[in-house]
Amino acid sequence: MKKILLLFLISCSVYSQSEYPQDYFRNPLDITLVLSGTFAELRSSHFHGGLDIKTQRKQGLKVYTAAEGYVSRIKVSHFGYGKAIYVTHPNGYTTVYGHLQKFSKRIEQYIKDCQYEKESFEVEMFPTTEELLVEQDEVIGYSGNTGSSGGPHLHFEIRDNQERPMNPMLFGIDVKDTKAPFVSAVYAYPKDENAIINGKNERVPLRLIPQKTGDYEVEKISAYGNIGFGITSYDKQDLAPNNNGVSNIQTFFNGNKSLEIDFKRFSFDESKHIKRLIDYEYFKNKKSRIQKLFIQKNNPLSLYKDANDNGYIKVEDSTSSIYKVRIRDFKGNETWITIPVNGKYEVIEKEIDEDLSNKSLVYSDKATTLNSENITVNFYGNTLYDDTLIDFKVASDTLYLHEDNIPLQKNFYINYDLSNYKSEHQDKIYIARLYGYYKKPYYVSTKRKGNIISAGSKEFGTYALAMDTVAPTIKPVNFHDKKWLSKYRFLKVKIEDELSGISKYRATVNGRWILMEYDYKTEMLTHDFNDNIVKDTKNELKIIVTDNVGNSSTFEATFFRK
Repeated sequence: MKKILLLFLISCSVYSQSEYPQDYFRNPLDITLVLSGTFAELRSSHFHGGLDIKTQRKQGLKVYTAAEGYVSRIKVSHFGYGKAIYVTHPNGYTTVYGHLQKFSKRIEQYIKDCQYEKESFEVEMFPTTEELLVEQDEVIGYSGNTGSSGGPHLHFEIRDNQERPMNPMLFGIDVKDTKAPFVSAVYAYPKDENAIINGKNERVPLRLIPQKTGDYEVEKISAYGNIGFGITSYDKQDLAPNNNGVSNIQTFFNGNKSLEIDFKRFSFDESKHIKRLIDYEYFKNKKSRIQKLFIQKNNPLSLYKDANDNGYIKVEDSTSSIYKVRIRDFKGNETWITIPVNGKYEVIEKEIDEDLSNKSLVYSDKATTLNSENITVNFYGNTLYDDTLIDFKVASDTLYLHEDNIPLQKNFYINYDLSNYKSEHQDKIYIARLYGYYKKPYYVSTKRKGNIISAGSKEFGTYALAMDTVAPTIKPVNFHDKKWLSKYRFLKVKIEDELSGISKYRATVNGRWILMEYDYKTEMLTHDFNDNIVKDTKNELKIIVTDNVGNSSTFEATFFRK
């Protein structure tokens, strides 16, 4: 272990000279790599930061350190990566292993000591360079399904010394892929009100014509003015049927490069701006992601290269042009789209302006406040990407704040004044977002200051006041009162709250805090008797669960162990 530390201190400057060292990092599992998610793949609100490696639909596979180094961070959380380990290496890179079922024995003991000291399941620790040294090929954990995972897999990342995630395949992590990307849709977009595409001044779907080569032609379009294009494209690997993200997109206009999007590296700070890369309105309405091959204002993404006129093309009247798109996966398999463009000026009839009576203008670059009755909505500068007219209407305690089809950079804030409410349960009121046909209320994190309650959100939609006076439920799963549990390894309890949701919980045995791991997906609290905290024969269990507005329930039972 001392050798590892010495190498770390000496080698940082040596390895950092070589970009993307090959044969340095190993496959973190001892099975063939099959991916369920690729690097920088488009997700609902972010770019995917690593590789999602399939674990044969199982949990408990050994997870190995990709290279020697030291554990620089351990995080345990209900959501996100769940149980995650971060290992910093002598070459300056950090590898991340997420959604783990559990850690290796010494790391598990380290983190449990922290959890018992802090009396919290959720912890985040930053060990020193000497505390948890690890060797290459050392088992540091076991694959699982913790956090916001949608199924058993290992999330694996490689980050540079600025904490920016990079494609692990740049470092020789190999996945079999001989299949070229495919395209399911192509669209053309007018840049402004003076642009025309097939006689329209709006997004226009284009007819794809698949070729025997695997490439695509698009039926010739007529256009005039400044226009851009968008595509819906995916890649498949050889050993998996699922659709994944592509690695690189380039566009060309009459043979000249127009734009390149390279999904090689990004920063977490910019990941939220995926909403500017995709057609957000189309995604929210159709659940399909169109990748825009042009750059609109207030788009800070670092993925773009060689942006000529921000990826837009200028089409003159009575001209013939060719626009091409090259889509590649990491292994170099590529697909081309060819779009013939016929320049044709047309006079189009402009639509009559819609009713603006319930519309309010929200500025992109300065603060805007909307008021009605007892409700105020605050937009700080740079909340929206563009100056936008939005629907704003209040009826009783319900706020209608446009449809959720406009991208936002950060939270806006809703404030309700409860001064006129005399309800004895006023402290149980919260702000909810209403979803679905039946407008079911879902809790939005609500803060209270005097008679004002506030909540922040990054999504437009319908909001209202809701009340929760019902305490959470607590039900034992594998035991009952006065049961002998000598042969049991785990103590399991289910906790539920249908309205505002679980906020916190606390469990003790004979007055001493015990660790109970919480899985929100199964609503299960689990204590592992191997923690060796429960040592008495007769044990008094007490669990207190509190929801997000302060309703609490207490469960008590006696159990016995030898």
